[in-house]
Amino acid sequence: MSYATIRYDMDDGLLQLQLNRPDHLNAFTVEMADELVDAYTRASADDAVKAIVVSGAGRAFCAGMDLSVGGNVFGLDESLHPTLADMQDRLEDADIQRGVRDTGGPVALAMFGCTKPIIGAIHGAAVGIGATMTLPMDFRLASSDARFGFVFGRLGITPEACSTWFLPRIIGFDKALEWLFSARILPVEEALSAGLVRSVHAPETLLDEASAFARRLVADRSPVSTALIRQMIYRNAGARHPIDAHRVESLAMFYTSIADGREGVDAFVAKRKPVFRGRASELPPFHPWNDN
Repeated sequence: MSYATIRYDMDDGLLQLQLNRPDHLNAFTVEMADELVDAYTRASADDAVKAIVVSGAGRAFCAGMDLSVGGNVFGLDESLHPTLADMQDRLEDADIQRGVRDTGGPVALAMFGCTKPIIGAIHGAAVGIGATMTLPMDFRLASSDARFGFVFGRLGITPEACSTWFLPRIIGFDKALEWLFSARILPVEEALSAGLVRSVHAPETLLDEASAFARRLVADRSPVSTALIRQMIYRNAGARHPIDAHRVESLAMFYTSIADGREGVDAFVAKRKPVFRGRASELPPFHPWNDN
């Protein structure tokens, strides 16, 4: 499949996923949202993809929603009067899907459900949806010229892209509220100090260093183990009780121990590199769990 607003390039097991509207500072559109959902879903199903590195073309990662479009700039249908019941019972209906759901939400959910590690290489401006779309990434590496802005309050709107679920889990409730209330532009040093960013790099080396980091995460690792670990961390962290994690961990241990786990043990005992044959596209039958 070809894309109009993103690039999808394979690089020896790494998917280089790039926002590609450089003349518009990679401003986010409904079309970009659709293409990102497709790309993350496609990557999950493609066993050639071991990890995903996300970057932006040109001078910025993403300057936020494209506010130059006509009508409702967020692509919403102002003739509707949706309720919480609609969002619970009719979430996939066409009028709700296109007229009510925030466009960043499906992207964040596709990232949440992805079975491959996602590493962000963020440079320049990452503002609005440009900031919130980074939250479901597993790691965010940034350049020294990066700046972040959760600027919704300036526009009289509220956060989207499931960010009120992700942001406090990453930086804590106090800091999340302060950043959202103030709606100020954050220098990369503050993002690093708060734990939003893992590390800061020179702009000219950022993508190479993010790619090298991604390769270290998946080299000589079972794709099934990696996929399950990612899903277990995100899903089990929100479980009501540790027993819920125990149930899932027991099934995960059972199914991996009779598959790639056998090769892993044999390789460890023989002091050789393992040759794992499991596929992330063929996870054990209990996956996904707690999938509302």
